[in-house]
Formats: sequence, C-alpha cells, structure tokens
Amino acid sequence: MATMQETHIATMQDSPRSPEAQLGMRVEDLWDLQESQLTPTEKLNSCFESIPVSAFPPAPSDQVIEVKSDTSLSEAVQILAHNKILSAPVVDDHAPEDASWIDRYIGIVEFAGIVMWILHQSEPPSPRSPSSATAFAVAANGLTSTFDLALLGSESAATTPGSFFEALTSSEFYKNTQVRDIAGSFRWAPFLALQSSNSFLTMLLLLSKYKMKSIPVVDLGEGRIDNIITQSAVIHMLAECAGLQWFESWGTKKLSELGLPLMTPDYIVKVYEDEPVLQAFKLMRKKRIGGLPVIENGGNKAVGNISLRDIQFLLTAPEIYHDCRSITAKNFLTAVKRYLEMHEEVFPILSGLITCKKNCTIKELILLLDSQKIHRAYVVDGKGNLEGVITLRDIISRLVHEPRGYFGDFFDGVLPLPANSRV
Repeated sequence: MATMQETHIATMQDSPRSPEAQLGMRVEDLWDLQESQLTPTEKLNSCFESIPVSAFPPAPSDQVIEVKSDTSLSEAVQILAHNKILSAPVVDDHAPEDASWIDRYIGIVEFAGIVMWILHQSEPPSPRSPSSATAFAVAANGLTSTFDLALLGSESAATTPGSFFEALTSSEFYKNTQVRDIAGSFRWAPFLALQSSNSFLTMLLLLSKYKMKSIPVVDLGEGRIDNIITQSAVIHMLAECAGLQWFESWGTKKLSELGLPLMTPDYIVKVYEDEPVLQAFKLMRKKRIGGLPVIENGGNKAVGNISLRDIQFLLTAPEIYHDCRSITAKNFLTAVKRYLEMHEEVFPILSGLITCKKNCTIKELILLLDSQKIHRAYVVDGKGNLEGVITLRDIISRLVHEPRGYFGDFFDGVLPLPANSRV
C-alpha cells in the first residue's frame, strides 16, 4: 500500500494537478490563514465553510442523468445500469420548461426503491382487507401457474426458484408500470438539493451525518440540476489531496485514533451464504445501509460483499439464475461473477472483499477505496475474522463536525413524505 501512495504523490508533483487537487490547494491556502489556537477539525470546518459547492468539480456528463416520470420501471432499471449509477432524479414530464426545480423534480429513483416497491406490491393481502390483492399479484398469477408470488415477499424466501426474476421481468405489469405510478404512493428518498452558494461544510455534513449518498446542486435561475455530488466523488477529491499539509495532518492518523470502525462486530448487518439473496437486499433497505458482507456458514469470515448496486443483476440479467434451485447469497455472487467475466465487464463485485487492519491510516484506506471504486472496507484481525466495517460516510464524518445550531431552518423546505410512505 505504501508503494501506491508514493506513486500517487509523485504523479501529483510531476503532472498538472487535477481539479480535485486544485480544490485541495484552495483548502491549503485557507488552512494557513486559520488561527493557531484552533484544533485541526475546527480549522477544516472553517476552511470548508468558506468554499461554495459550486467549486466542486462537475460530475461526468454520463453521471448527471435524469429520468422522466413516464419512464417504465424496466426502462429506468436499464438507464441506471447502463450509466453505472445508483440513482437519478425524476423529472415530471408534465412540468413546463420554465418550472422551478421544486416543481420540475418529483423525487429520486434508485435500484433499492424499485425492488422494495415490488416487494411491497407482492405482499399478501391484509386479513382485514382480503380484496386488496395488488395488480401485480393479478398480473403475475396470470403469467404462469408456477409463479409463486408469495415467495418474493416472504422472509423464508430461500426456495425462490432461479427462474423467478426471469418471469417477473418479462411480465407486462413490470414493463408497463411507470415511475410516475410509484412516485405517487411510494417516495424512495426525499429530494433535498443544494444551491450553488451553499458551503462545502453543508455538503459534507449531509453526506455523512445526514446519510445522503448523493446531493443534487441546482441552478435556481434555470430550475435545473447543475451537478450531483456523491460520497464517492468526495473520497476521490480527498485521494487527490494526498501530499497537502492539511490532508496529511489528518490522513496520517490511524483508524483507531479517529474512532473507526464505528460499526463493531456485534452490530455488523450480515447474511450467511446459504440465506436468500433477497434477504440481503431487504436488510440493506431496512437498516438503511449500502452493502453487507456474506459470511461463511458456521464461521465469522466474510466470503463476499453484496451492495445495493448489485441488485441490478436480479433485474437486468435474470436468466443467469435459471438453473439455480434457489437464489442464495452464494449462488448470486457466483452467477454474477461468472456473467461479468463472460461479458468482460469490470464491476466492483469482481474485486471481492476489500479488507484492512485497525492500524491502517485513514489516508491508506482512502487511497485503497478510491482506486477500487468501492464504498466500504471490512476491518479484519490477523485470522481474517470480521472486526468492523468502514463506509465512505464514516470517513467523511471524521473530517468535519456539525457546529451547534448550524442548519437552523435549512430542512424546513424539504418536501414532506406522503402519509402512506413505506420508507
């Protein structure tokens, strides 16, 4: 790992600095102006409060994707998968061209939300309302006599046949349901946006303490999204700042010095390799986490990692499970890896498990996560047993802190969740 760091710093010194590194130099200039009695964290807070989010390098054009509200579920999944993004803002297709951003956008569409909506639709009718069978149940039951819909919503879904999602994704209901139909009754995520004048500190706090994975930055004049800042983009910016004084003073600290990992062994959310893969995704949504380890049966060693982004493989390549008697976590990992290798596609799931030790520095971990484009690392002991997990959010949360009363009435403008929201 030391070789990787040295190479990275040498590259920064010998070539034109990236936009992220230039941003880091701006922090460096502000760092030198801070009062000496301030702690390093207080200095960073002050520096980031002085920089507007408009200074953050724009996301690649293929990552600022919008989905129209009349898009079908099937099309939305393909859009997210093709562009390798976890989510996208939903545009009201009836909104006029001069609409404000709050009228133009109606929410966020994400892989987890789509599948959780399907799970919700597949739940058995309530005993108090036996006539409340969903349209999905009618469509699915009409598709094939062997299509056991109840398996999808069941906690004991270990017997879900490999052909299940193949039948699901070929159903007319799945193809014809629109994003608009879901947004009216099921809000996946509150649409909270920043203005270009908001500070870096606000952005960093939202991505860490307030658990947002991405934040749109809107142009109030145009009523449109200018940029989308993700946790991954922030980690990449930090990686590009290696060698700068402010970063080194923080980055050379060991994980334990910064109170990491936050998630210790007793609290790690996990699935065992023989459990149904649907249980993994349901746990992620229930616990509001982006991924979890797959643990060997009867042990405490992780054999793989499943992330929210991997859910796309249940919907975009359902045929790869056709010969599986049931889609367990182990079967899922094996089938997806075989599929990606056959198609020569590069995807984080192929990297396997990213691990580190407690004596690793935060800088080493940032460089590792950024180079692998992975959202979490698992802390292990000398025998490979899990000791904790560290996410991108955890890292950002150790960079800044929220001053008392900082947000004030900032959240008052957030659109409320619908009364019947299941999120």
